[in-house]
Amino acid sequence: MRAKPRQPSFMDRLFASRGESPAHGNAEISSGGCVPGLEGVPAFTVWQHAPSPVPVVIAVPHAGRSYPPDLVSRMRQPAYSAPRLEDRLVDLIGRAVAERTGAALLVAHAPRAMIDLNRASDDVDWEMVGGGAPDASSAPASPASGRRARSGLGLVPRRLPGLGELWKWPIAHDDLAARIAGVHQPYHTALATLLEGVRGRWGAALLIDLHSMPPLPARAGEPAAEFVVGDRFGAACDGALVAEAFAMLGQARRLAAHNRPYAGGYVLERHARRHAGVHCLQLEIDRRTYLDAALAEPGPGLEATVDLVSALVQRMAIAVADLGRERGYWRAAAE
Repeated sequence: MRAKPRQPSFMDRLFASRGESPAHGNAEISSGGCVPGLEGVPAFTVWQHAPSPVPVVIAVPHAGRSYPPDLVSRMRQPAYSAPRLEDRLVDLIGRAVAERTGAALLVAHAPRAMIDLNRASDDVDWEMVGGGAPDASSAPASPASGRRARSGLGLVPRRLPGLGELWKWPIAHDDLAARIAGVHQPYHTALATLLEGVRGRWGAALLIDLHSMPPLPARAGEPAAEFVVGDRFGAACDGALVAEAFAMLGQARRLAAHNRPYAGGYVLERHARRHAGVHCLQLEIDRRTYLDAALAEPGPGLEATVDLVSALVQRMAIAVADLGRERGYWRAAAE
């Protein structure tokens, strides 16, 4: 009986026009920044292959679980509030997907309770900082930043629905500065470097900013979306890539929403450069798809969710490579 010929994988197809092997070997691992109050603990870790085997970067800014004792002591009801600020264990999905696909991966270890990496460094509610704003130049750069800070979810989260104020006393200016210098600045520098390296190789790059969300409410008798794809209403990503994402989710028969209620935040604002070939999407995943019934630990759906997101990355990697080719980058690089 003749064996069936092997079907080309997505990497085979991706590399065929480059004359390269899709094998990417072991990832190079590096860390950066520091978590204030935890000596020797980095703010984030990067996994990447050189050269990049796919034009995709996955970032996980809200799953950090490295809590300094001093931070916990300042919190009201930390056992309740800290996990609710996290994108609980979504980094497990990011790690597994990156291992399967070869995508570069950036995972924050500093918790969102300490500093929110999806907010601008000036998005501060100065009423929660001892002594208030240092001068008028500390005002938010945009009205949107000011609204987020006043809502309680600025650079340093201040309050949560059902709990109210998170902190027992104000934050010191030097504490806030240490969080920005140790976590926020190096994280975004590392992300920009990753994206530029991938764009430089492929002519285009896609950032998937990976998040998880509490279950959305059902409306008008319709089941709620399990995934939300955000592109800042078209500003952060080419429409063809967004269409590929929805086509993939639709073929998998998974309900998905576009930009509502999550269109993407500061990460997309800062790093998307469509004109230069850097595209960014925010992907929100319903925690019920991969956690247990208590939404606390890995659940029976974790493997299926990893399968789905891996397939999504594979499909979008080909589309991103096509964008790079359309820009004439591969032809120019070969000349």
